Amino acid sequence: MASGSENVKWLSGVFIATVLWVLLYSNLEWCAGMLLHLSGISRANRFGEALYFFIYEVPKVLLLLTAVVFLMGIVHTFISAERTRALLSGRRTGVGNVMAACLGIVTPFCSCSAVPLFIGFLQAGVPLGVTFSFLISAPMINEVALALLFGMFGWKVALLYSGMGLAVAIIAGVVIGKLRMERYLEEWVQKLQERTISAEVEDEAMMVPLRIQEGIRHVREIVGKVWLYIVIGVGLGAGIHGYVPENFMASLMGKSVWWSVPVAVLIGVPMYSNAAGILPVVQALLGKGAALGTVMAFMMSVIALSAPEMIILRKVLKPQLIAVFAGVVAVGIMLVGFVFNLVL
Repeated sequence: MASGSENVKWLSGVFIATVLWVLLYSNLEWCAGMLLHLSGISRANRFGEALYFFIYEVPKVLLLLTAVVFLMGIVHTFISAERTRALLSGRRTGVGNVMAACLGIVTPFCSCSAVPLFIGFLQAGVPLGVTFSFLISAPMINEVALALLFGMFGWKVALLYSGMGLAVAIIAGVVIGKLRMERYLEEWVQKLQERTISAEVEDEAMMVPLRIQEGIRHVREIVGKVWLYIVIGVGLGAGIHGYVPENFMASLMGKSVWWSVPVAVLIGVPMYSNAAGILPVVQALLGKGAALGTVMAFMMSVIALSAPEMIILRKVLKPQLIAVFAGVVAVGIMLVGFVFNLVL
C-alpha cells in the first residue's frame, strides 16, 4: 500500500499540473496575440490571421487531447472497457446515439477539438457509431451557433438547423454502427479497446499513484501517436482560414439549380472554422444572394467535414471508415440543404 505522504505527493503534482493547464488554456488567445505582436505581423492581413489561427488552435487541441486522455486513463482504472461495453450493450439501438449527440450540443468544440473526446470514447469502449454521433454533433450544433443563428435569422431558422443537425448526427451514427466497421479502426486503437487492464489496476483499492501513472501512460501512448497529425491538420486549416472567395461562392449557391447544394458541400470540406467563425461568412453569402439552404449546407460541411479533421482522424481511422463517415454525413447535410431551400 502506498503511504499517505506518497499519495499527497502525487495528488499535489496533479493539482499543480491542473492549475497550470487551466491558466494556459484560459490565456491561449492572449498568448497567441502576444506572440504575433512580438513577431511584428499584424492580424489585419490574411497571413497574420492565418498565423494567429495556427498559434492558437494547435496548443488548444493538444491541451484538450492531453486532459481528456489523462482522465480516461484514470477512469480505466475504475471502469474497464469491458464493463463500459456491457453497460451500453443493454441499451436499445439509437439511445446511446441520442445521448452522445445531445452531449455534443453542450460542448462548444470545433471539429478538430472534438477529436480528443472522440478518441477518449473509443478508448473507454463506447460503441463506434455512438462516438460518431458525438463527433458530428459537437462542432455542428452548440450554444454559440444557435445564439448567432437566432440573432441573425430568427428562432425558426435556429430551431430547424438544430433539429436537422441533431438528426444528421444521430442517424449517421446509427448507420455507421449498423455497418460494424470496428475493423477499420487503426490497429493501435483496436489494441486500446481490446486491452484488459491488469488485476492490480482493476482493484477498487488500487493505490492513487498507480492510477495517476496509468493516466500519464495513456497520454504518452496516445498523444505521442497523434500530435503530428494535429499540427498538420490545423496547419492546413490555418492556411485556408481567411481566404474565402465570397463573390465566387455566392454565384454558385443560388436556389435555382439542384446541384448548388452538393457543390456547396464540396466547397466547404477543404475549409476549417468553428460555428462562430463561419457565420459571418454565411451572412455575407446571403447578402450576395445565395440561397439559405445552400449556405446552411456549406456551413455544416465546413464545421463537420473539414479536411483538417480528416487528417487528424486518419491516425485513428482507416481510409475506408473515413470515407463512409464522410459519405454518410455529406448525404445528411445535403438533405438538410434541400429541406431548407424547400421550406424557407
